[in-house]
Amino acid sequence: MLNSLSGRFLILTTIFVMLAEVLIFVPSVARFREDYLLARLERAQIASLALLADDMIDPDLEEELLANAGVFNVVLRRDEARQLVLSSPMPGRIGGSYDLRDAGALELIRDAMIRLATPEPEVIRIIGNPLRDAGLLIEVTMDTADLRTAMIDYGLRILVLSAVISVITALLLFLAVRVLLVKPIKGVVGHMQSYSAAPEDAHRIIQPSASVRELREAEEALQSLQTQLTQALKQKERLAQLGGAVARVSHDLRNILTSAQLFTDRIEMSEDPTVKRMAPKLVNSITRAVSLCESTLAFGRAEEPAPTLTLFNLASLVGEVIEAERLAIGEHDLSLSEDIPANLMVRGDPEQLYRALSNLVRNARQAIVGSGQPGEINIRARAEEADWLIQITDTGPGLPPKARDHLFQPFQGGARKGGSGLGLAIVSELVRGHGGTLKLARSDETGTCFEIRLPMGHVG
Repeated sequence: MLNSLSGRFLILTTIFVMLAEVLIFVPSVARFREDYLLARLERAQIASLALLADDMIDPDLEEELLANAGVFNVVLRRDEARQLVLSSPMPGRIGGSYDLRDAGALELIRDAMIRLATPEPEVIRIIGNPLRDAGLLIEVTMDTADLRTAMIDYGLRILVLSAVISVITALLLFLAVRVLLVKPIKGVVGHMQSYSAAPEDAHRIIQPSASVRELREAEEALQSLQTQLTQALKQKERLAQLGGAVARVSHDLRNILTSAQLFTDRIEMSEDPTVKRMAPKLVNSITRAVSLCESTLAFGRAEEPAPTLTLFNLASLVGEVIEAERLAIGEHDLSLSEDIPANLMVRGDPEQLYRALSNLVRNARQAIVGSGQPGEINIRARAEEADWLIQITDTGPGLPPKARDHLFQPFQGGARKGGSGLGLAIVSELVRGHGGTLKLARSDETGTCFEIRLPMGHVG
């Protein structure tokens, strides 16, 4: 109960209401004391009227008048003359004087709290204004025992009433919170528990129904989150199925390519000049295809294998990439160029970087060919202070907004119709494996530029 939201709200509400009642109690008791003393002054003034009507009254009557007024003596000031109207023996000396004519609120509260905190009775002098301007002032002396008893009785009644009001208010607020907050929150928690049991079931996604604005906003945010998560789970399931299919295809394709690799060994022994010139390229292409199939099978079991870092000539590798792409251009008006120092040596895995550059150049080629316009693809590189910078620039139509929003995400960042979006995801993973970065430097109607940065580290 105490650990629940409604239980704690009930306790806090009771405490706050009690504090409010205490703030009401203190001035109320002070006001009661003031009214009590003013009533004594009024009764004393009425008692003095008997003497004013008849200069001589019987001592027994005078004692009775003072007893009824609850005071020991009465002094009136009339025409600048102070006159002891009624008097009787006092039980002790006067312990304090209180002037009610100009007393402020804080002063009245202070005097009331002091009186409650002082259990010993004493004789006090009270000064006030006579009723209906019957003189300049009236002054009486009285015992505080009855005053304190009356204040305590009044205070207890106020406290009991405050407690009853606090309990009723707290219960009403408790019920209101249960209906307006706790019940809807429990409903949201129930939806979350139901959804967590089967997040792939779209029927378990919460439907916002709360009438409270803040709770409805929370339900709408939860609905959006659950919808995205369900779609992501379905996509991951499809990717897992696709991965299994790709692994099976890659296994069989590797066997076929291995057989083709054996035939190319025979082709290399041909005496035909054209065949001898093309055979090494064919062997390299088949070797890379076999390596790719083996990497795909490895990817099904783990992440992309760690690169085997060696120093190699980047210009030579880029030349192979460009020459392979030229074969796929056909009759289209598309030129390929490179601007790389002939002696630029880069530390990395040649096979993985070949795949990375080949994917980027292929994407650029397909974008330009798909646009139906002539274009150019350029690869340039240079050594900087701490890393090597490789830029792949094209004059194509630029990446569409969807591709830029989901860049480097498999099956979402495809730039052309029918594309899978795997190319950039593979390139990003290969570059990260080298400790480098791949970023889109520019993409607009004038073309696209990707930048690869590879850290130099220790180059021996």
